[in-house]
Amino acid sequence: MSQAAANIVQLKPRTLQAFETYLREAEAGMQPTLIGDRPFLWSDLDSNRSQQVRKGEIVAEFWSGQKPLEVPNGLIHDWVGAVFIPHATAEGVLSLVQDYDNHKNIYQPEVMDSKLLAHDGNDFQIYLRLLKKKIITVVLDTDHDVHYQSVDHTRWFCRSCTTRIAEVDDAGTPKEKVLAPDTGYGFLWRLYSCWRFQERDDGVYTECRAISLTRDIPLGLAWIIEPIIRKLPKESLINTLKATREALTAA
Repeated sequence: MSQAAANIVQLKPRTLQAFETYLREAEAGMQPTLIGDRPFLWSDLDSNRSQQVRKGEIVAEFWSGQKPLEVPNGLIHDWVGAVFIPHATAEGVLSLVQDYDNHKNIYQPEVMDSKLLAHDGNDFQIYLRLLKKKIITVVLDTDHDVHYQSVDHTRWFCRSCTTRIAEVDDAGTPKEKVLAPDTGYGFLWRLYSCWRFQERDDGVYTECRAISLTRDIPLGLAWIIEPIIRKLPKESLINTLKATREALTAA
């Protein structure tokens, strides 16, 4: 099946507005965890979940509910995952995840290329070329603003927001063409990630909440589009956490 079967769409203002409203509410809900009014780690909210993570499982679930949130002409995917990295330190984990020039090696094949664009203290601007592949293949050029915040000497918080996502046709060939942002197949319009790192129990608990915006699923094309839209957010989150642990374990 060719990619042409998945019709071209444009991100609509009302779709983006719904996503931005959702993010504001999500960020407001996070504040109590940063000032000690609620547990810092999501995995600590449930004893069974905490035990699973401590034993080495990578746990990933919808933040709320059992499916993406439907908004006008789009879907909001809100996933959270956790992994425990034994014998690691918070300093070591931060050093790895902030080595953005090396992300293309750590997180391949999903990260095809990576580059640090600018760095000032705890603020980073980065570029990632991402590969999304399930039934059809989509390559995305993405720019991100990333900010790290120290909660205390054992806990760190990180926000990463996309500032540009552009689909790439014929990537890696002489015909390569980068499309205008917010046009294309709509498999990823926005991505907002919140990372948490806590050094404890002779290791580091690493969590990521990934909130993404995609197109909706039109009638007649569900069998093509649904596997990408519904399965890839969770798979990408799990693969990212797994690759982070493997890179630190190897080191």
